[in-house]
Amino acid sequence: MLRYGDMAAVAPAATELESLGYSALWIPDVGGDLFTPLATLLGATTTATIATGILNVWMHTPEEAAAQHAQLTAEHGPRYLCGIGISHRPFIDHVNEPGTYTKPVETMATYLDGLDAAPTPLAVNDRVIAALGPKMLELARTRTAGTHPYLVTPELTAKAREGIGADGLVASEQGVVLETDPTKAREIARMHLATYLGLPNYSNNWKRQGFTDDDIANGGSDRLVDALVVWGDEATIAARVQQHRDAGADHVCIQVLTSDPRALPVDEWRTLAPALV
Repeated sequence: MLRYGDMAAVAPAATELESLGYSALWIPDVGGDLFTPLATLLGATTTATIATGILNVWMHTPEEAAAQHAQLTAEHGPRYLCGIGISHRPFIDHVNEPGTYTKPVETMATYLDGLDAAPTPLAVNDRVIAALGPKMLELARTRTAGTHPYLVTPELTAKAREGIGADGLVASEQGVVLETDPTKAREIARMHLATYLGLPNYSNNWKRQGFTDDDIANGGSDRLVDALVVWGDEATIAARVQQHRDAGADHVCIQVLTSDPRALPVDEWRTLAPALV
């Protein structure tokens, strides 16, 4: 929402989010101009970290990523955390040539090599990987500041902490719906999860926790939906965020979901802030 919305509305929203106490703002990358929105958010804030969740390695060369990081840091100070991700085979093979997506761990290692070799390298402490599996977590542990796991439960946050080690950054994402009616809340959650349920990187991770094909089929079982997206009042949502922290997260990125995915959930951000920040 902070990436693809009306920039005239996004900038003041970012300023308010910072004033409410939110310490970091995350934006995704599924193609197009990533760096203008980053500059907008950095320009609208003074202390908050602005992070990519994630910069897609198939859509930006490491030279571009490193150069843009250097420029944005020079202009706005050291507040841009570059979250990097390998994305998903169905998506990458659809937008590029079929067969483009190969050897994800090797591709990520090569990308990190490119960041290191850039004229102004993107430093290890300024980058994290959206790592889920053990091999990608190992790469994150040895070559970045940590990991930004997406669509994970507190149990999977604990696995991320185990894989990244005691000193690395774990910044887990948590979807939230500020709605106490189970039917309405799960409808919003399933609308959000619809695309992700068909992506093997995620489904394989959930299966490592014990979810089954039946949980993933037909829009997701209530058990899976409730595990991935917390819904309820402020206290319920705060309790789930605390579970991630107890499991080893240094930072929890909340993604507020509503019935209109195009709208900035400003009211929800305001309501949740006293319970979360």
